[in-house]
This record gives sequence, structure tokens and C-alpha cells, in this order.
Amino acid sequence: MREAFTEQLDEVSDELVNMTRMVGSAMNRATHALLDADLQLAEEVIAADVAVDTLTSQVEDRCFDLIALQGPVASDLRVVIGALRIASSLERMGDLAEHVAKQARMRYPAVAVPTELRGTFAEMGGIAEAIVSETGAVISTKDVGLVTDIAQLDQQMDHFHRELFRIVLSPSWSHGVESAVDVTLLSRFYERYADHAVSVTKRVVTIVTGEPYAGVALDASA
Repeated sequence: MREAFTEQLDEVSDELVNMTRMVGSAMNRATHALLDADLQLAEEVIAADVAVDTLTSQVEDRCFDLIALQGPVASDLRVVIGALRIASSLERMGDLAEHVAKQARMRYPAVAVPTELRGTFAEMGGIAEAIVSETGAVISTKDVGLVTDIAQLDQQMDHFHRELFRIVLSPSWSHGVESAVDVTLLSRFYERYADHAVSVTKRVVTIVTGEPYAGVALDASA
């Protein structure tokens, strides 16, 4: 009975890792669609989000079955509940990638961001790709030593997010209100994507150490 339970938990973990790959690919492709005004790629990202939603439902069903049939307690219950919450955060990361793609689609055939900010969004896309890759590694290995890397990546994303706000609020901004709204929304999508990766990481720390989620602080100074 215990062996079957462990195998099922491993399968849930594998599905969560697969979700990180899916939402990582989605944000990578959405960034390319955004920067290249690639309508077809944007449409593909939008259409592919249903697969993330489907896998989220599958993970949730597995977890509900484990709770109903296995009656986990203590650390086992913490693992199952943690998996449910991780799946929810990953699903939201997929939604944020979809939002980026929808913004690219809405402004097509124009590029949704001014030329001088393309490099910034390319860097934010790179950070998003790196942080979700590290998140997948944390889920897979349960190595809480990786959390420092994730915290540092989140800080980098926050830096760019603040810098974009400063730019659009600057008196020298010359691209109008519509473009300012686009940049602000897009920046927020990337910033929230990284925040959800941090949330997932904190859930893993809680699973591994038993520390309450509210008390987990990722140290980016190491």
C-alpha cells in the first residue's frame, strides 16, 4: 500500500515537472511572438494553453484520489496539498504566457513594444525561461539549495519591472498612452510569472522541511 502511494506521488511530481516545461515553452514562444510580431506563433501559444489546463485538472484529480483513497496524514498530506497548490501556480504561469501572446496578437501587425524596449523584454523572457527551468529542477530533485538561484532571478525580474515603470512614467516618454499601457501590462505579466515560480519553490521548501509556507523566505544574497 505504501509503495503504491509513493509511486503515485512520484507520478504527480513528474506531471508537475512536465507542466514547468510546458509553461516555460509557452513563455519562450510568447516572447518571440511579442518581439517579432509573429501572429501564427502567438495563436499557437494561445491554443496550447488548453493542454496546460488539462494537465492541471489531471494532477488535481490524482491528488483528490490520493486524499480520498489513501487518507494521507502529516508529511504525506503536506506533499499532496503542496502538489495541488503547485499545479495551480503553474497553471497561472501558463495563463500569463497566454496573456503575452494575446497582447502580441492584439497589436499585430505592429510590434507591441517600442524598439528601444525590445532588449529589455528579451532579457525578461530569458529570465522567465531560466526561472521556470530552475523551478522544474527544484520540483524534481527537492533540492532546496536551488532556491537562492530562483530568488536571484526573481530579483532581476523585479529590477526590470521597476525600470519599465520608471521609463513609461518619465517626461521623456514619447510613445503615447496606449503604448504605455501595453508596456505596463506586459511587464506585469513577466513579473507575476516569476512570482509564481517563487511561490512554487516556497511550496517545495514547505514539503521538504515542514516549515509553514508563510515563514519561508528565499535568500538571494548567498
